[in-house]
Amino acid sequence: MAVKVLILEDNPVARGFLCRVVRESFSDVSSITEAGDLEAVRRLLGHSAGQRAPVTADPFQLILVDLELPDGSGLELLSELSAYPATRIVTTLYSDDEHLFPALQHGADGYLLKEDRFEVLVEELQKIVRGQPPLSPAIARRLLTHFRSGDGQPMGNHHAAPAAPAAPAVPMDHERLTPRESEVLTYLSKGFTIKEIASLMGIKWFTVNDHIKSIYKKLNVSSRAEAAVLASKQGLV
Repeated sequence: MAVKVLILEDNPVARGFLCRVVRESFSDVSSITEAGDLEAVRRLLGHSAGQRAPVTADPFQLILVDLELPDGSGLELLSELSAYPATRIVTTLYSDDEHLFPALQHGADGYLLKEDRFEVLVEELQKIVRGQPPLSPAIARRLLTHFRSGDGQPMGNHHAAPAAPAAPAVPMDHERLTPRESEVLTYLSKGFTIKEIASLMGIKWFTVNDHIKSIYKKLNVSSRAEAAVLASKQGLV
């Protein structure tokens, strides 16, 4: 099944631009559905404000979300998509901490700036296939600076309370993984890209991406490297 895409953007010109970016980024896009406000998206997904979006038999695999909308904030939709099996990417003009960090905390899988060049946005979206988070270069630099600061707080927030010590990692229990997830983890640990794994397993790359997100959540890891280390310790690779 080819990839279904949903774009939430109130500006018609920006919607058209993002449609072109998506079609240039992926060769297997079956459809792109456009919406200009939260109410329209909720009708499409079949839920009301404040409720979780239900998972249907033919869900969207990629959802682009603008933050500033005529009837609310894109953060509301990100929260409502918490259990929805799609890659959720914020597309916005805002590169400040006040927009970036709440978006990531509400479940965004990537953060792209609409002001970036067409070629840059295409390259960043294509990172999904390689298992990398799509982040505009300016956003990647901001995140790197933030985490290098070592204060556990967004830049500029120097009066906030110190972050609590990180919880210990949950030991890997591969019995919790499905057979498909274990197979994906094995390929990941051996260095295969998402597209290569999809070819080896005979499934779509977006399906592989969903498996990876599930693996990360179950094993309490946030990167391919962490997952590979745990898999090696458990003798899966």
